Amino acid sequence: MNTLFKHLLLSVLVAFSFAATAETGWVGALAPDFKLQDQNEEWKSLEDYKGQWLVLYFYPKDDTPGCTTEAKNFRDGYQTIRDLNADVVGISLDDVESHKSFADIYKLPFSILADVNKEASTAYDVLGGFGPVEYAKRQTFIIDPAGNIVYHYDDVDPDTHMTDVVARLKELQAGLIE
Repeated sequence: MNTLFKHLLLSVLVAFSFAATAETGWVGALAPDFKLQDQNEEWKSLEDYKGQWLVLYFYPKDDTPGCTTEAKNFRDGYQTIRDLNADVVGISLDDVESHKSFADIYKLPFSILADVNKEASTAYDVLGGFGPVEYAKRQTFIIDPAGNIVYHYDDVDPDTHMTDVVARLKELQAGLIE
């Protein structure tokens, strides 16, 4: 009984520690690197975005209502984001062919990366699922020009997210948020 209690207590402490880390651990951390193909079969890595701000957004699935809304809003606000010396990159578990179709239909001007091996989703701790179905959770990371995560959205409303990101980028660049 004593050993069982110790194991239970250890499990609770580990779970609590993980939850605390997940909640606060991203801001200030060096962004995990990735090397994934985009909708044009070009390989992209975090290094390609050094020297500028990066809005790295994960989403569950191409051509679903919320994901389409989010992508179209980033498309419509893309020039505003570019004017802030930032770029946008979307990542999901969908393959390159799916991304190509999605990008073509909605005329997306930014890269969407195919994380078919779930490496980036795992590194950024956004891999979710139920039963055999896995997907990237809808979360966004703002990465500064040095490659550090300076803001993490773990709760995203696809309808307002792009305008929230633009406002946050302006605040971060003005030094209003540390």
